[in-house]
Amino acid sequence: MLPPDSLGHALQQAARLVAAVLDGANLTDRFESMLLADPGLPESTRGAVRDLAWSTLRQYGRGDTILRPLLHTSPPAFVRGLLLVALHRLEQRPEQAHTIVDQTVQAAAAEMPGMKGMVNAVLRNALRQKSAWLEWVAADEAARHGHPRWWLEKVRRAHPDAWEAALAAGNAHPPMALRINRRRATMDEVLGRLQQAGLSARRLDNDAVLLERPVAVARLPGHAEGLLSVQDAGAQWAARLLDARDGERVLDACAAPGGKSAHMLERADIDLLSVELDAGRAERIRRNLERLGLSARILVADCRELSAWWDGQPFDRILADVPCSASGVARRHPDIKWLRREEDIGHFAAQQAGILDALWQTLAPGGTMLYVTCSVFDEENRLQIERFLSRHGDAELFPIDNRPDFQLLPNAEHDGFYFALLRKLP
Repeated sequence: MLPPDSLGHALQQAARLVAAVLDGANLTDRFESMLLADPGLPESTRGAVRDLAWSTLRQYGRGDTILRPLLHTSPPAFVRGLLLVALHRLEQRPEQAHTIVDQTVQAAAAEMPGMKGMVNAVLRNALRQKSAWLEWVAADEAARHGHPRWWLEKVRRAHPDAWEAALAAGNAHPPMALRINRRRATMDEVLGRLQQAGLSARRLDNDAVLLERPVAVARLPGHAEGLLSVQDAGAQWAARLLDARDGERVLDACAAPGGKSAHMLERADIDLLSVELDAGRAERIRRNLERLGLSARILVADCRELSAWWDGQPFDRILADVPCSASGVARRHPDIKWLRREEDIGHFAAQQAGILDALWQTLAPGGTMLYVTCSVFDEENRLQIERFLSRHGDAELFPIDNRPDFQLLPNAEHDGFYFALLRKLP
């Protein structure tokens, strides 16, 4: 048994997560299950495990390219995951090479004693050939950019002038942004409390507050009292663009976990209905609104099945934050890059079209619908809207800052999002 606060234990746990993902599991689900199974795990170890697993998977394409020439046979899934985690750590902390190899070998001995020698040999061979790593990576475009080749090609076609920067951002650690609950606090008040807590932050153009460094939510002054929420700065454009006004009847379809619902309620006194397909995720909406001192009607339903939830009264505004590939937030969920398949994008596009067509029936003439994805793929964004407009003669695209739509690519301040504002003709 490895000491719970040791690097070896963190390597072991991270390897289990990486192996599970490469076998098709959801990274977040497995991490949460791990925490439930070991509630006494020190907070520092939890953070180390998370950082090791997430970082390794962000750079999996690179790590796999380095590992392949070092293997003569295919190892068990855990060992493969352990070697990938160790190689990533060796790249990040070369000055700790001796400790990393030693702790990795101990992790192998604790999990699969018979593989201890093999792990030791591979890592020592890797260090001997470290000068060749860059050459191996440079020869493989997918490895250089840390994304599957089909993903890389889609981003390159959709964003020919910015694709490399977008992919590089998708491999970086994500930023942490806050949203101020204007019903309970002012911008100056929150910035002052953050400064007193030793947290450096700055205000962005859309009034999001960007922290210089991510921190545990428990360290955020005012979070428990509902003064602020954690929400990506890009996501905070949604409520501003939809711009719901006092007294309006508003629908938030696909509403979990409730950040955009809350933001709309913080901005205006609206009659809000939040619809969510999954009952567990709908409960998260309720808890989030309760912490913030807000309220809305929350229904568990498939928003495409109008007969199951719609009372026939049209909405003035609709937020259609549809399920998508999540290609714009893959750095937060790096398993997405390696679990998604190219054919999945067509399935998402078909689902999105069905949601748009259903929700359009519930929008009042003269009303507006904001279509939102956290995707950077054209099939889910620009092309989706073009197809929608061709099907609906009573729809027009309302410009956003003199542009037909609004595509955010991931960068150091925000994740990737797409917004299109649709108006129903009177």
